[in-house]
Amino acid sequence: MENYSSDSIEKLSGILDQRESDLLAAAATRSIDGIRRLPEDGRASDYRQSFAVDVDRILHSMAYTRYIDKTQVFYLIKNDHITHRMLHVQLVSRAARTIGRFLGLNEDLIEAIAIGHDIGHPPFGHDGERILSAICTSLKIGEFHHNVQSVHFLEKVERKGRGWNLCLQTLDGILCHDGEIHDLRVEPDRGKQFSDHESEISRKKSGNRVGLIPMSLEGCVVRFSDTVSYIGRDIEDAIRLGLVKRSEMPRESVSCLGDTNGKIVYSLVTDIIINSYGKPYVSFSPEVSGALKRLKKFNYERIYMNPEIKKELNRIERLYKEMFSRFLDDISKKKDSSPVFKNFIDGMSEDYVAAHCPEEIVRDFIAGMTDQYFLRQSPEELRPVLLSI
Repeated sequence: MENYSSDSIEKLSGILDQRESDLLAAAATRSIDGIRRLPEDGRASDYRQSFAVDVDRILHSMAYTRYIDKTQVFYLIKNDHITHRMLHVQLVSRAARTIGRFLGLNEDLIEAIAIGHDIGHPPFGHDGERILSAICTSLKIGEFHHNVQSVHFLEKVERKGRGWNLCLQTLDGILCHDGEIHDLRVEPDRGKQFSDHESEISRKKSGNRVGLIPMSLEGCVVRFSDTVSYIGRDIEDAIRLGLVKRSEMPRESVSCLGDTNGKIVYSLVTDIIINSYGKPYVSFSPEVSGALKRLKKFNYERIYMNPEIKKELNRIERLYKEMFSRFLDDISKKKDSSPVFKNFIDGMSEDYVAAHCPEEIVRDFIAGMTDQYFLRQSPEELRPVLLSI
């Protein structure tokens, strides 16, 4: 490989820094302002900007690879056209970068937050998250939240416990994405430091209701785009599975946003751009916000809580509890043939092992599993069956 002089690399870096200075809005986050927990002396040998480096690190993480078999909404359903996490985060990234381009924001930061925001989701989506949180709470290691776990994976678990040393702005956007919360407008909570970030994580795990606000406009855009990307897509999946009919969608929402995913995404993205351009916040119009809120209610009642997709939930909960107990027992007995040793603990850094109790180690191992790997670790006679939808 040819060696390039540090002057050549620095010149390339300067080109991109100048481009940001010329093109980005005053309220955008500059790449030169990226804050890392640990210093890195890589500027002289790497022309990539800080948030572009974060994108590459997340893309090459083991956790990102496992998105391919992580549930979005519908699990235990054999249908190749149902959305999984891998597609969802790409849709979030695409919508957010479109908005960010019009608002003059940092698209590298947007992409890093978008592709990393769901890395902490455990097997079987939000149902798995609720089950795992109840177990963790009972063991007094704090509530389990997928956004907290996403940050934890990227900072403390990846690279055998060494983490990726991502920028604070990236980690903050991931922690604060909260796409399930309905917001009319979000204005960044600027000026955070790593001490603030750690405090927010602790408060979130404590069980108290915590309203987390991103420190950047880029993080606010991803937060809105999370909703933009799942609301219509989940309806299309539900229609494909015969759970709802397009004609059943709330009329007030349809008249404002449209009745297909494409129309809904276009309507929401356009409304965000128009109502946020040149502003220090990201916002919907009141009319569109109301239509979206009604559509979220429809999705919750007719899709997310539909008993047709919950038939195996009790069995999944039983498997979570059995698996957690089994791996805890394996650790206490130092059973090195156990998957928790062979596929997780072995090779982990001494710092990771020393900083985490057995309950936290098992939490991290199970949270990182794909749906299929989880099922393979379960006794065959206890495994849930595919749903006939």
